[in-house]
Amino acid sequence: MKYLFHFGALILVAFLASGCEPEPSAISLFNGTDLEGWHVDVPEMDSIATRDPFIVRDGNLVSLGTPEGHLITDAVYSNYRLEVTYRFPGEPGNCGVLVHASTPRALYKMFPQSIEVQMMHENAGDFWVIVEDITVEDMEERRGPPQEWGITEGMKRRIINLTDGSESPLGKWNTMIVEAVADEIKVWVNGDLVNYGFGATATSGQIAVQAEGSEVEFSRIELTAIDSVTP
Repeated sequence: MKYLFHFGALILVAFLASGCEPEPSAISLFNGTDLEGWHVDVPEMDSIATRDPFIVRDGNLVSLGTPEGHLITDAVYSNYRLEVTYRFPGEPGNCGVLVHASTPRALYKMFPQSIEVQMMHENAGDFWVIVEDITVEDMEERRGPPQEWGITEGMKRRIINLTDGSESPLGKWNTMIVEAVADEIKVWVNGDLVNYGFGATATSGQIAVQAEGSEVEFSRIELTAIDSVTP
């Protein structure tokens, strides 16, 4: 036993001397019980008594879809990998994950300034720019005529994803990974790289999920920090 103890200690000393650090572990942004660490921003709730569209049901975070608005993290994040497991349990619909969120209600008096990663059924992985911007390859093909591009109301804000057909059948779970490092954003859906953007005008901010007309269940929302400095 004494020999094993000394052997283990030597391994630990060698590990520390090598300069290696353990891989960062994922932190859960949703605890499966309540909405601790998040706050709701739903314009309709300002003036009338209405339901909260974000609830916890059977251990899942559920966006009921209406009234429309956002569930936003209290904390600000940068340089991370975000992994979200979600599904539309009923009818196909619309939702999104927003990254680098900042000023609330900056667009249409509801959407926070951010870059949206679309989750809409059969369109998962599209970018929608919301008073921020990002560049992709084949920009004109995927966004339309440059003179129509913009980041505010009435402009072409959608940047179509690289590939469709990556989503699971309706009612089945999907895994979306959003990797936001420096000014780049990469998106995978069920293991397929579906979008890559660079030159983002924001590199940090809050994270949000939407209530945008459709019921969506989230079983997992996890974040892993990424060191943006290459050794």
